[in-house]
Amino acid sequence: MKQRQPLRLEAAALWEYALRVLGGRAHSSGELREKLRRKALRAADVDPTIARLKEYGYLDDRKFAESFASARLENEGLGKTRVLADLSRRRVAPAVAQQTLGKVYQDVNEQALAEDFVRRKFRMASKESLFQGQKEMASAYRRLVRAGFRSATVVAVLKKFARDPDLLDGFEPLEETAEE
Repeated sequence: MKQRQPLRLEAAALWEYALRVLGGRAHSSGELREKLRRKALRAADVDPTIARLKEYGYLDDRKFAESFASARLENEGLGKTRVLADLSRRRVAPAVAQQTLGKVYQDVNEQALAEDFVRRKFRMASKESLFQGQKEMASAYRRLVRAGFRSATVVAVLKKFARDPDLLDGFEPLEETAEE
């Protein structure tokens, strides 16, 4: 069976493709640049298309990052570290991501956010059966760290919810990164 070659687009068709992609969901300029590079007949057509999209206001990394971070905070209750990693995967410049997170998480109490996360994610378990053993505690710890909360906050929250908070006394938290 003969393998199909991907369709390569001229500049005008690349513009139309970019508009369709942005109509589907918002993208960062880095994300969109990658998609356009894969579709472009000539690589030289990508940067002018990106510049034109920015000029018309269809592509704005600051607005994208702010909207993305706000949605992750409001809808999923994720911590800053996770949202920063997600923005990085979406190819948002680190400086833009850091500045945006500072703004979005400015008035957020991380411990209260982590407590809400525990209540939401472990709502089916009764307080008496929540985090009874070392294994459950370690699992909850990893889940909270993956959700973007700092180790110190996670330990404080787990102590509050654990049936036996003394289990956390010998707990070795993960190393904090310099970005936090």
